[in-house]
Amino acid sequence: MYLEILESVRRRFSQVVDEVFGVPFEQPVLGFPPSVDLGEISITSCFELAKQLRRPPRKIAEDVAARLLPLDGVERVSVAGAGYLNLHLDRAALAAAVFDARAAEAGGPAAARPPKSKAAAGGKVLVEHTSINPNKAAHVGHLRNAVLGDTFARLLRFAGREVEVQNYIDNTGVQVADVVVGFVHLEHQSVAEVRALIESPAVRFDYYCWDLYAQVTQSYERDPALAARRQDTLKAIEEGHGELAEMAAAVSTAIVRLHVETARRLNIRYDLLVEESEILRLNFWQYAFEHLKQRGALRFEDSGKNKGCWVMSLATGAGEDDAASADDPATGPGAADEVGGERDVKIIVRSNGTVTYVGKDIAYHLWKFGLLGRDFGYEPFYDYPDGHRLWRTALATSSGAAPAFGRASAAYAVIDTRQSYLQRVVAAAFHELGYHDQAAHLHHFAYEVVNLSIAAAESLGIAPDAEGLQRGYVEVSGRRGLGVKADDLIDAVIEKAQAEVTARQMTADPAEQADYARRIGVAALRYFLLKFTRRSTIAFDFKDALAFEGETGPYLQYSVVRARNIFRKSAGAADAREAAGELRAGVSPETLQQFFAGSGARDFWELALLAAGLEMTVEQAVASEEPAVLAKYAFRLAQAFNNFYHHHRVLAEPDPKRRAFLLFLVWLASETLSRALDLLGIELPERM
Repeated sequence: MYLEILESVRRRFSQVVDEVFGVPFEQPVLGFPPSVDLGEISITSCFELAKQLRRPPRKIAEDVAARLLPLDGVERVSVAGAGYLNLHLDRAALAAAVFDARAAEAGGPAAARPPKSKAAAGGKVLVEHTSINPNKAAHVGHLRNAVLGDTFARLLRFAGREVEVQNYIDNTGVQVADVVVGFVHLEHQSVAEVRALIESPAVRFDYYCWDLYAQVTQSYERDPALAARRQDTLKAIEEGHGELAEMAAAVSTAIVRLHVETARRLNIRYDLLVEESEILRLNFWQYAFEHLKQRGALRFEDSGKNKGCWVMSLATGAGEDDAASADDPATGPGAADEVGGERDVKIIVRSNGTVTYVGKDIAYHLWKFGLLGRDFGYEPFYDYPDGHRLWRTALATSSGAAPAFGRASAAYAVIDTRQSYLQRVVAAAFHELGYHDQAAHLHHFAYEVVNLSIAAAESLGIAPDAEGLQRGYVEVSGRRGLGVKADDLIDAVIEKAQAEVTARQMTADPAEQADYARRIGVAALRYFLLKFTRRSTIAFDFKDALAFEGETGPYLQYSVVRARNIFRKSAGAADAREAAGELRAGVSPETLQQFFAGSGARDFWELALLAAGLEMTVEQAVASEEPAVLAKYAFRLAQAFNNFYHHHRVLAEPDPKRRAFLLFLVWLASETLSRALDLLGIELPERM
């Protein structure tokens, strides 16, 4: 309701300005007074109008204030200072409406919330995230990508958007080729032997490939002959024939399955795996290539350092070349012809005929918006415990009808900032093809990388060099085998949580202990990765991530569990939801008005108003593409509730009327916080 009030205030202000002054005015930007005693919403637009109307802003504010009401949810309007318009809300009505909304939503996932805001307008939104090269185990940096993408998808759904989550699988890229080179030329294994290794219960295959990949990339530096094998292997994989391609397919499929399992441990799931091999074998790239040539967006270089390559001019504003990633499949050893070296030129097809990463990405993004005029086939890949099916692209559709994928109205690609240049190349290609509107809705959801704190590196047996000591962190590098494997980290946080569950005697049942430990450990990790703004570089530290006090996931969980314990005690054997309904029926509008206006009213109202702000916070998080906005909101709400509980002993309150009001606030805050945690991908244990 709070969000709806804000929207109606914007519309009404513009309408009154037009009626009174005959001046069309765009909807104003709303602010918030420094204290709730001055109101809950402020409008500063009278100062802007004063320049246009040549009238004192306070006089304009007074004229508008006289005509602004009635407005649902607004009790009165006041003019402050030189021309501020402050709106005072109907506290009882807003608190009751939010309580009723939370009660209606209780028991279902936050993502099931029906559309209630202007954010609900528009078609399908496609969120691509995780997109780990399928050549080794996932590491902590990949987890940041996956958790950010998953949370943003949850936020979009809560805002009423249709969301499709995709995971792009670069199964024909140089990093997969590197592992194949390792199996064939370092370990001399056949396809059958690699398949046996995949099936062996004694081998964690993605961990095995983690070590092999590091060994191969280091061997390239010592053995130019081995490095020369990379391009031949890559070409065979892209063409999709022979034992090298067969081995690459077996390796990538096995590792993707393990990646999906790793993500599921953090409550992350996908709708579709888009495999690069199908982009090539269904001629998606060839279609895009021909269109780019027809539009003159590509040119063939018959001389110079890029001789034999097809290149794109970046004069359309792709920008200067950012620093390339050490793990970028488009750079690194053996890929020197990938980047042209000129700031206004990008190689799309190499001199040996293989397509660069960005070339295949252009074709993929054209498909996302339904601009290719053709589609993939689809086949089932994985079934989640709740019945949700994960599909992957294929040459032809099998196992019945697949969902309708793609054809998005907007697309977000969650990729770290080191890939910004390549993402701008994709947008430049869209502009060259005349797809300007789609280019405007193609979003690079950029984030900074995760490094290791000095303490974390040393605990892993990694000795920081002088540069790392000066920076205060060690850079993660898959090529060098430096990093925390994702599953090792998840195991560590769950192990830590298990110790807490045991020490606090939360439950004696072993199965419950394991479940609580998993929920608490995952909460600790997800919140650690979300509380930093995505443009902040994280220096991962075990001590900080595993803390169970302060601004942490377990602290937020404990706040909800504490509130729900109050209800258990107050309701006796009654169901918590039933108890909430009885409580709501027993708290009249007059009771709400009485306590929101009496002694301690500010504390009560600030908690209720903060709980009413969930929808507005989600809108801000979506608009700013910043999940940390919700994480910080959840922490503020948890703090506010715990401060409230510290000062007001709810169950010990002797006055039945006041006790019911306090319980009303407890339930309102706890249910709002539980919804926020659901959006953050955090599950709640029964006890803590």
